[in-house]
Amino acid sequence: MKNYLISASVAISALVMQGCGTTQNIKQQTQSDEPLNVILMIGDGMGIPQVSSAFYFGDQRSNFERFETIGLHKSYSTSHLITDSAAGATAFSTGEKTYKRAIGVSNDTIPQETILEKLKAEGYQTGLISLTSITHATPASFYAHVKDRDMHEEIAAQLAVADIDFIAGGGRKFFDQRSDDQDLFQTLLNRNYNLDTLALSKAKPDMRNAFIIEDEGLPSKTEGRGDFLKDASLQALSYFDSNNKPFFLMIEGSYIDWGGHAKDAEMMIQEVADFDQTIGAVLDYVEAHPNTLLVITADHETGGASIGKYYEVDEETGKKTEVPEKVAVYFITDQHSGELIPVFAAGKGADHFKGIYQNSAIYHKILNAIKAKK
Repeated sequence: MKNYLISASVAISALVMQGCGTTQNIKQQTQSDEPLNVILMIGDGMGIPQVSSAFYFGDQRSNFERFETIGLHKSYSTSHLITDSAAGATAFSTGEKTYKRAIGVSNDTIPQETILEKLKAEGYQTGLISLTSITHATPASFYAHVKDRDMHEEIAAQLAVADIDFIAGGGRKFFDQRSDDQDLFQTLLNRNYNLDTLALSKAKPDMRNAFIIEDEGLPSKTEGRGDFLKDASLQALSYFDSNNKPFFLMIEGSYIDWGGHAKDAEMMIQEVADFDQTIGAVLDYVEAHPNTLLVITADHETGGASIGKYYEVDEETGKKTEVPEKVAVYFITDQHSGELIPVFAAGKGADHFKGIYQNSAIYHKILNAIKAKK
């Protein structure tokens, strides 16, 4: 089996010093009477090896190192030990494990209220950000209820009437190039949306906002995508602050997964770095707004990635020689794996996320953190 490699010159002494630094950046704050804000960041396909790449290949200290509270979750679905994004995200959104490919439904295909829907009914502002189509499995699992993840047109129809306050991502063709000839963008406009289908423009605080700017997904970082994930996240947070109400925001770093599927180490590394940069911006917000819970995890790992020794090969003799100051990324599959998935938490209620637990427990831990404030 061919291993796909990418090397990085690593200053070993810098890594040692990095490990000696303090990891305390988020401090516990005193209780307040305000409802708890919730930010859930999902690095699709991001296991511990992907997180590790931020330390070996990053240009600066990784923002993952700023967390004190770290746990692990078990990602399997009811039908498969190796899950997919649909079942994984549905476990996060509903608190119930389900079968592979399910979106917002139980194992018996019964629609389940999602955490976004529940908090919206309690007066929360809501938002979803994704680098892929906003109808893709991970974001869809927070608002849609269909038996199969590929039902993009039905998922888009449900999003059009879900009244989510801030939407940013791709998937334009599922709204205006449909087999039923419906124009779902007109539906959004009729429901008080500021709509932009070309760019992430400025959000309007007195309206709902939807930025659906590509026919399918946005470009990857290796294809030249800019700072969309960070910029959209900061814009959403500013928008929520302007309306002075609690909020639930899900942010997906979608293409870590795609790098694993492609066995493309450079793509994986750049997408993790982009997600890491966005984490830094969001953590800064949490520090300035202590009545906020931040949870970062993944639905599953992709690629069976590992970080191992780097070898140079003599072209004449074929002899391999280890280069001790470099490392290489290896993949054992182009599919998902079954490893335990890291969970990072910061801000108010972070202590709920210590330990090892089911992926579905993340839903309940978020709600328990909210209840603890009441």
